[in-house]
Amino acid sequence: MMPEWPEMEHYRNMLAERISGQPITNVLVTRQKSINVPVDEFRQELVGRVVWFVEHRGKMLLFHLDNGKRLVLHLMLGGMIRYESKAGDGERPDRTVQVTIGFPQGELCFIGLRLGYIHLLTVKEAVARLAELGPEPFDKRLTLEKFKERFKGRRGSLKTALVEQRVIAGIGNCYADEIAFEAGVRPTAKLSAIEPETWERLYRAMHKVLQDALSYGGYMEMPLTNEDTVTGGYNDHCMVYDRGGQPCLKCGEAIVQEELNSRKVFYCPSCQKDR
Repeated sequence: MMPEWPEMEHYRNMLAERISGQPITNVLVTRQKSINVPVDEFRQELVGRVVWFVEHRGKMLLFHLDNGKRLVLHLMLGGMIRYESKAGDGERPDRTVQVTIGFPQGELCFIGLRLGYIHLLTVKEAVARLAELGPEPFDKRLTLEKFKERFKGRRGSLKTALVEQRVIAGIGNCYADEIAFEAGVRPTAKLSAIEPETWERLYRAMHKVLQDALSYGGYMEMPLTNEDTVTGGYNDHCMVYDRGGQPCLKCGEAIVQEELNSRKVFYCPSCQKDR
């Protein structure tokens, strides 16, 4: 599983409360490949720097430092974040920690970064790294008309387009299926067949599903701390995702599970149409 927009925005909110305005006191790296510069340079660049604020972009988090540089985090598949206060709030998961960044009140641990990374970048490098991403789902400039334009001229299925980060940033497997269900259209529907009124429903559904998921802490059960009882709460509220063979919560029809371009896809054959 890979964190999507609600998970990363949820983490951003929680981390902002804990590390914004705080200086970095120590850095420990146990896997060189998880960072982009030599370990000694990484440590020297970070210790003593202050995290001004935490930004969320697509499936990434950006930690803005007081010298203008950025730490860019992408958890990818299998990665997770843990914050452990010095007061002690239980043990971390029994998994390898690749990078640890210390603060006066606790430590931020980056775990399972076999595919993921945390890179130290200049502003110019960070802008280049993010340049290919599409707009954020809640960007005020992403009006209904702009939303529809993102899909114009594209071929293939709705889900394939929804999870394409150059179209809209932050939507992945889970929320693409949930958005399609909320809009009443199958994620397997061909883009060329989708009717104008369906695009309007998709636009509204995107905002509703992602906001609802954020309020429940996303669908991935990867709490930031042992005291975090919110993260992963949306897993109990998914309407179709990972519910293949189970009855639709609206009509009772069995949820269909298929494979589309090597991705699992879930939908209700009764509630969702192909256009």
